[in-house]
Amino acid sequence: MKFSALGDQAIIVTFGEEIKRDIYEKVQRLFQALQQHPFAGMIECVPSFTSLAVYYNVYEVWKRNERSERSHDYVRQYIKELCDSYKEEVKQDVKHISIPVCYGGEYGPDLEEVAHYHGLQVEDVIRIHSETTYFVYMLGFTPGFPYLGGLSKELETPRKETPRLQISPGSVGIGGNQTGIYPLETPGGWNIIGRTPISLFNPEEETPTFIQSGMYLRFIPITKEEYVSLEGAKEWM
Repeated sequence: MKFSALGDQAIIVTFGEEIKRDIYEKVQRLFQALQQHPFAGMIECVPSFTSLAVYYNVYEVWKRNERSERSHDYVRQYIKELCDSYKEEVKQDVKHISIPVCYGGEYGPDLEEVAHYHGLQVEDVIRIHSETTYFVYMLGFTPGFPYLGGLSKELETPRKETPRLQISPGSVGIGGNQTGIYPLETPGGWNIIGRTPISLFNPEEETPTFIQSGMYLRFIPITKEEYVSLEGAKEWM
């Protein structure tokens, strides 16, 4: 466990450097512990693949610890002691979801390029990509963008040398050893192999992100006609 200052009002707690489930569990365990036992002055916690960012009001922390030490040192010591004393298991509902995807064509302009890079047929890329069950490690980059673990090594593909300035919402991409879905129109450098018609981010909803960290996800190939009939839906099946 390594501590790093993030400016003067946040600290990053890092548990490793690899995208692995055991590291993810450590991050989530500390996240849960701080939600249940926040220190005075804590604002919020933001989990990522391998670390947890803890934001706090520096003056409130300093004031509450009787001004005896720097806020950063106080928070670091609090987290160390909490990690040692917290014994509860991570409580997270296991949920499996399926995401329909129309692969190739106008929806997946890089599908053939990915197939060529690996010496595969387009059908093989679709099969390999859709037969895997992925784990949602985190959301980031843009609101609701899921970073998925579990991509087959057969499909690991470098990011594009020149990113696109505009990627359509719902686009499914591969970047390095990860796959993910762009929920909003945005620039991006991942290889786009398909697109889902499902709306993944709806800010007017109580829970705006359709996909959440900790979920298991599979892609279901659909036809262009099925895509059109489902376009804009907030759920399916």
